[in-house]
Amino acid sequence: MKKSTERAGTTPVEFAKAIADETRQKIMRACCCQWLSVNAIVEQLDVSQPTVSHHLAILRDADLVNVRQEGKQTFYTLNQNRVVACCGQILTVFAPEEKATTVISKVLS
Repeated sequence: MKKSTERAGTTPVEFAKAIADETRQKIMRACCCQWLSVNAIVEQLDVSQPTVSHHLAILRDADLVNVRQEGKQTFYTLNQNRVVACCGQILTVFAPEEKATTVISKVLS
């Protein structure tokens, strides 16, 4: 089982661009808390395989999904740690005075 290479960090802008598309959001919801093959994602979302692969590449580039190979199949799961880190970065920029931001900042440090 091979995991995706960790990037130094996804910027808030990269994160926002990656989640701006409704299909990518659906893929992220589908992959949350479970490993899914590309074919399983295609079936769940009723979207073409090339479309799913295109969107997975964008999510992979933003480090929002973890990847593993099993034979010829590729499986994906949501990288929840990266989602939390990116949301935390956004909070520190746009809501620095909120109590939740203080808590999240401590966790991300």
